[in-house]
Amino acid sequence: MATIPLHRVQKLLSNYGFCSRRKAEELISQGQVAVNGKIISLGDKASEEDTISVDGKVVSKSRKIYLMFNKPLGCVTALRDKQYKTVMDYIKIKERVFPIGRLDYNTSGLLLLTNDGDFANRIMHPRHEIQKTYLVEIGRPMTDSELKQVERGVHLDDGKTSPSKIKRQTDTLIEITIHEGRNRIIRRMLGTISIPVRSLHRIKIGTVQLGNLKPATYRHLTPKERKSLSG
Repeated sequence: MATIPLHRVQKLLSNYGFCSRRKAEELISQGQVAVNGKIISLGDKASEEDTISVDGKVVSKSRKIYLMFNKPLGCVTALRDKQYKTVMDYIKIKERVFPIGRLDYNTSGLLLLTNDGDFANRIMHPRHEIQKTYLVEIGRPMTDSELKQVERGVHLDDGKTSPSKIKRQTDTLIEITIHEGRNRIIRRMLGTISIPVRSLHRIKIGTVQLGNLKPATYRHLTPKERKSLSG
């Protein structure tokens, strides 16, 4: 008889599209998750044949969804927020999806959403070094030495940044490509050389480009785009 494979419950919740793996770990730690009616602890496993519930509601499997969204300014990357409008206010589909990574309140551009936990983890995990490209409007031109300094890596409070690539579009518009996901990293990188950021807009993740998608709208990724990010 074949053995039914077991997985950590946070992985199953993520794969089912209920929430991110990190959020699932929080729910388990708070005693909100049960398997076959029994509250579980972090690290417990289950099979896909088991019944998983959160706060008494059974979690069902959903078809896999992969979305590209052009995030406008003035909303936060969260499932819900008591104070601000969230990116989820713009997504009008019946399936539950969650953002992959985040863009700040005052940063716009390409944001991916999915209910596929493995897909999301691949994009976010540092070891895969998936590059993200941003258009950055800056408060003053960069000198050649400043550009090279930032490209080599600068020292921040939470460690030195990895090498990046910078292209000049105009004197005050540059294109920066990085693979790190630290909070406000581009603003902090440029802050080390006293260059203010006027606007920040993400245009590319891996080989997937935002293109002409209008602000506050979304579309499904093509199979080719999904494959390019899945490795």
